[in-house]
Amino acid sequence: MSPQTRRAHARPRRHSRRQVRFPEDIDTSKALRNYRSQRRRAIVTVLVLTAILVGLPVVLDLWPRLDRLRLVDIPLSWLALAVLPYPLLVVVGVWHLRRAEAIESPREDSG
Repeated sequence: MSPQTRRAHARPRRHSRRQVRFPEDIDTSKALRNYRSQRRRAIVTVLVLTAILVGLPVVLDLWPRLDRLRLVDIPLSWLALAVLPYPLLVVVGVWHLRRAEAIESPREDSG
């Protein structure tokens, strides 16, 4: 047995019983409302990401002229597939994060 393990086993163990506080009915309903709102927003985010990642190749397939356009000897369609999705994914991620945080942030009652 290693010295660290011996020291850990030699320490007195503290067994304490902590009471778990269960949420009240109001907290439960608020948590359920938050869950449903965030699930809806997540579904929208997944649909947007799918549209970006599936739609980009479809758009490039519909416009084959982009293969002939070149930027620094690289076809524009290749650049669009290799570079364009990443900034879009970051934008969608930030957008989703802000929307999710807005659900959980405390709202002040106007009454």
